[in-house]
Amino acid sequence: MPLHTGPEKPDERPRSVNPFYGEANPVGGMTEAPPQHRLPDGPLPPATAYQLVHDELMLDGNSRLNLATFVTTWMEPQADVLMAECRDKNMIDKDEYPRTAELERRCVAMLADLWNAPDPSAAVGCSTTGSSEACMLAGMALKRRWAKRNANRYPGARPNLVMGVNVQVCWEKFCTFWEVEARQVPMEGDRFHLDPQAAAELCDENTIGVVGILGSTFDGSYEPIAELCAALDELQERTELDIPVHVDGASGAMVAPFLDEDLLWDFRLPRVASINTSGHKYGLVYPGVGWALWRSAAELPEELVFRVNYLGGDMPTFALNFSRPGAQVVAQYYTFLRLGREGFRAVQQATRDVAMGLADRVERLGDFRLLTRGDQLPVFAFTTATDVTAYDVFDVSRRMRERGWLVPAYAFPANREDLSVLRVVCRNGFSSDLAELFVEDLGRLLPELRRQPHPLTHDTDAATGFHH
Repeated sequence: MPLHTGPEKPDERPRSVNPFYGEANPVGGMTEAPPQHRLPDGPLPPATAYQLVHDELMLDGNSRLNLATFVTTWMEPQADVLMAECRDKNMIDKDEYPRTAELERRCVAMLADLWNAPDPSAAVGCSTTGSSEACMLAGMALKRRWAKRNANRYPGARPNLVMGVNVQVCWEKFCTFWEVEARQVPMEGDRFHLDPQAAAELCDENTIGVVGILGSTFDGSYEPIAELCAALDELQERTELDIPVHVDGASGAMVAPFLDEDLLWDFRLPRVASINTSGHKYGLVYPGVGWALWRSAAELPEELVFRVNYLGGDMPTFALNFSRPGAQVVAQYYTFLRLGREGFRAVQQATRDVAMGLADRVERLGDFRLLTRGDQLPVFAFTTATDVTAYDVFDVSRRMRERGWLVPAYAFPANREDLSVLRVVCRNGFSSDLAELFVEDLGRLLPELRRQPHPLTHDTDAATGFHH
């Protein structure tokens, strides 16, 4: 979550409002708005408090037009009703809400089957607040397994984790919080994600694992998980180092099983020890749910699992937090039940079709060069063509925001800091009609942008931020 500080100079001057705006007094309504940075002296009527908050939120962007976010921004009304019915249920209190706990267990079993666990009944898993927590849990399991293997052989050694420089920021957080050295494979040329051989060369006796990304945040491309496992197999033959792989399938683990069934990336590869996904991305649930699964109990050290009895019962739990609502887990089960395999396939195929069609339309405008085409994740990245000098991607992002479209512009990491791109994430609910409107607005901007004397945003730090 963002880290906030208090206001440097709180503005507590009275702010007048329309006297008939609320119900603060029986005669004329409100004459003075409540303070913003301290608790009001007294209560407000619920209708007035609602209207004040509602009006301020009108200045937020429209989530349906947010092409930066991967998270779900539309669900069916029936899912909304179920979530409202379950928002007061505490997910951790499995003894008090046993049916909610049962739905969570079923979701884990369904994912184990979907990801081809050799014995789905032996796979273990849990729900989380999202992929970031799921990645932390998977990383903790990798580190603890490494420590148990090497505590006596390499006392005092510092563990390391190998990954591409394109990983989501949660992996950098994990390495910082749990004191693990992050060994990152840089980008090179037109390779924008991890190279399997380069990753294997970074491994040593203190490597707790290698992270493969099924759907890079930067450009939507799949990392070659099977090739990564093959490189680590060859490393083990030469050195006897047995390095496990964790697949960060935040997005792709809910796309590939339906659209790329022959792609080897999951538990069919014996070296894959664990997988995570975001239920609130292409799992089609509103923000607040992720999933972490391990091939079997052997990959999840028992000492990381806690059992508490002060809520009643004795249910094992593996989580960083404690209380959280059960609504998103219930919504995930509803989505699995509602769509089934064929429904998910239809939804994800429609989303990929929109992404590929939109990418083609953007390319045909003539001012842009595609890096990816939306044929893996329904996501594509593009930059300005080499002969475009009057404007840059940050100008495009800024001007599209004026029309309501939130399109992130950002620079790539090492060794491609020279490359800045725009990225479009297509989600369920982003229809071909909306895509048509998007490309029409983009096309209308181009004559104005071409008339600029030079790009107006020279400092990328001042440009539109890139938020995962």
